[in-house]
Amino acid sequence: MDTRWKSMIKKAKPVLKKEWQIVPGVILAAAGLLFFYGVAAYPGDRPTSETLGIGLLGNILFGPGMGILLWKFLKLKYENWVPENENFYEQWKMTGRRIGKYLWITGAVALFLAYWFLTRLMNGNFYGWYWNYAPGYMMIFTVLVQFIVCRAVISRFMAQKLQLLMEQMEQINKKRLAEAMEIEKKSLEKVSRSDQLRVDLITNVSHDLKTPLTSMVGYIELIRKEELSDVVRDYVDVLSERAEKLKEMINSLFSLAKASSGNVELHPEKFELNRMIEQIFADMDDRIKASGLEFVTMLSKENTELVSDNSYFYRICQNLMENALKYSAKGTRVFVKTYVKEPEEKDGKKKLCLEITNTSSYPMDFTKEEITERFVRGDKARSGDGNGLGLAIVSTYAKALGGEFDIRIDCDQFKACLEMPDTL
Repeated sequence: MDTRWKSMIKKAKPVLKKEWQIVPGVILAAAGLLFFYGVAAYPGDRPTSETLGIGLLGNILFGPGMGILLWKFLKLKYENWVPENENFYEQWKMTGRRIGKYLWITGAVALFLAYWFLTRLMNGNFYGWYWNYAPGYMMIFTVLVQFIVCRAVISRFMAQKLQLLMEQMEQINKKRLAEAMEIEKKSLEKVSRSDQLRVDLITNVSHDLKTPLTSMVGYIELIRKEELSDVVRDYVDVLSERAEKLKEMINSLFSLAKASSGNVELHPEKFELNRMIEQIFADMDDRIKASGLEFVTMLSKENTELVSDNSYFYRICQNLMENALKYSAKGTRVFVKTYVKEPEEKDGKKKLCLEITNTSSYPMDFTKEEITERFVRGDKARSGDGNGLGLAIVSTYAKALGGEFDIRIDCDQFKACLEMPDTL
């Protein structure tokens, strides 16, 4: 037995050392209980004033002691409480309601016992009939006072713990946000490196393909000068045509890779959008006439001058026209429109706009995001002679020049929209 007591004392020492406030709490509560016992055990031995004084002194001692012990109990029980999810506020409120429920039950039981004590005094069941009911009233008063004290302690503990939880969750959220941002940063760096490697690969491959392709085109031209049979000449013509298309695709791929890498050297100069459209129509006159399409031009009467890179802008407009030539349904009309867009509140600048609308010769089951990707073609059957780079080049070049490119699809109507800021 002696060994067991020594073991219990040994285990209790660290706890008491850490929670030393328990000792004064126990002393104060015990002293208060002694005063209550003096009032309740001998209800008829003291006058009213002395009974009230002893009871009041008991409340003064018992209240702080009970508050200290209740606080320590709640702290030990809920110190390591962790919410099940991020909705900690509702969970902690439910815990508070549960603690409050226990307090109300305990208070009701204590009040019932105090009332029972008072009725026993009134019925003379202690020392016979006695007119002084002060001990009974004092017990009811004590129950109410201690209930208020306990309620205040619980409310303060709940509020303090809630504040601590909010600070902890704030720190956790900051940590999670920092981790998410770090992951996002690494992901973006990885994507950036991947994009750069892809651009470098495309650039290098495109550059390496140019030399042998140039040689092939040269030898094909030499062969065409020789005396050939009709069958062989047909074969050579096909080879020449395919080589030219391959050359065009490699040049487009090289230009797209260069623009995507941001390695674009711009040479801004003043020119007029309407005059450039007229120039493109003149340059592509033979193809337009051979296409069987009717081109309708609606050029703005307003000033369409802008400052941009002439060669890149020409390539944008040329690609849009070629896209209409390649993918429009035979016998339909193509509308080419320019206009000046009034300034918006966000930038306060006018925009020069070019719209080319055509009727597609195939079902357009794609989105505008898909069609501007590299090597994506609206014609899934690949019956046309496009390479899937035209609109990707337009989108990339437009961004490089500070403009915006958009696509609007309505049934069979395909509308390419280019907006350039008026920098004059």
